[in-house]
Amino acid sequence: MNKKIVLAYSGGLDTSVILHWLKAKGYEVICFVADVGQAEDFEAIKKKALATGASKVYVENLQQPFIEQYIFNALKANAVYEGSYLLGTSLARPLIAKQQIAIAKQEGTNIVAHGATGKGNDQIRFEFTYYALMPDAIVIAPWKDIDFLNQFQGRDDLIAYAQQHSIPVEATTAKPYSIDENIMHVSFEAGILEDPMHTPDERMFKKTTSLNATPAAPEKLTISFKQGIPVKIQLHNTGEVITDTLALYTKLNQLGGQHGIGRVDMVENRFVGIKSRGVYETPGATILWKAHRDLESLTLDREVAHLKEHFSLKVASLIYNGLWESPEMKFLMSAIDYSQTYVTGEVTVLLHHGNIITQGRKSDYSLYHSKLSSMHEQGGYDQADAQGFIKINALRLKQSALQTIPNK
Repeated sequence: MNKKIVLAYSGGLDTSVILHWLKAKGYEVICFVADVGQAEDFEAIKKKALATGASKVYVENLQQPFIEQYIFNALKANAVYEGSYLLGTSLARPLIAKQQIAIAKQEGTNIVAHGATGKGNDQIRFEFTYYALMPDAIVIAPWKDIDFLNQFQGRDDLIAYAQQHSIPVEATTAKPYSIDENIMHVSFEAGILEDPMHTPDERMFKKTTSLNATPAAPEKLTISFKQGIPVKIQLHNTGEVITDTLALYTKLNQLGGQHGIGRVDMVENRFVGIKSRGVYETPGATILWKAHRDLESLTLDREVAHLKEHFSLKVASLIYNGLWESPEMKFLMSAIDYSQTYVTGEVTVLLHHGNIITQGRKSDYSLYHSKLSSMHEQGGYDQADAQGFIKINALRLKQSALQTIPNK
């Protein structure tokens, strides 16, 4: 067996201990660090991995593909899990796993590892992607390994192991919650947040301002879309125009955060059958999801729009459950892509005290015609036609009303 292994490494407590533990098991450990927009010192993480025993460390900036290939595809689908969660972590994991598999192939190994817990969703997202892209992958998941579980009951044991082996970690036994950050969102869970009645401390939040501290003056901006993809924003207050994808998304995060937009506190249903309380900050994406739906109201055919609502729910579930690389996801996204053919135009919104208020929307492909819907003129619609239309569609209702229950 090839003992070379590629570990998805963050530099945190779990993966730092796992790196050392794998090396002690006889593996040559290659670490892969994905930059998906989290606020980290990646050079320091690389040095720490090498000092802990990694033979090589890959640090790769994946922010652009994360936005363009994952976030924007979810946006086209209007994917929202259980009505609230915009899937920030769920979307990042398959990208990280995909690049990890690419590195494994480059290194000539089929052995990969991650530090996700056996109770959570991330283990599924990593491993489903591994197997979809490398069917013969051998997955080492320490939090499901009997030897590892016998040695480490929890966080205290990890900290003690790190201290014993001089592994530098910032973690303490008093850490109040778990944080996962990327350019799309910040998520908070576990620890004190496991009590669903516990109100998050205002100091916890990283991307969004408290409503009490948001600016008194609103921010007005216009977002332009081409086939469902945001391609430009124009700020009315300053006249600034941004077209670069990364800069555009970063600006929306900044503006949304300043105005307290994008906070969610929910209890969600994990794929493994456990309910989990999560708190999220997703400012930029919350603005885009709102604007995108507004533009679709102009440009989508009624039946396509209604079908797409069902597809959106399914796409959100597939993303949440780690099935980004599944055949059914590819099937649904081909339909989603078709639905976006004419979703081109612009939406103007006002950001103010946590609200996104639509000011207007327009498109050269609009299906809305003011004369046709007007109450003040005919506009090509013959109201007399509605009489026959209603009678024909009411036939089944009449027949249903005339039904009688057979005698017993």
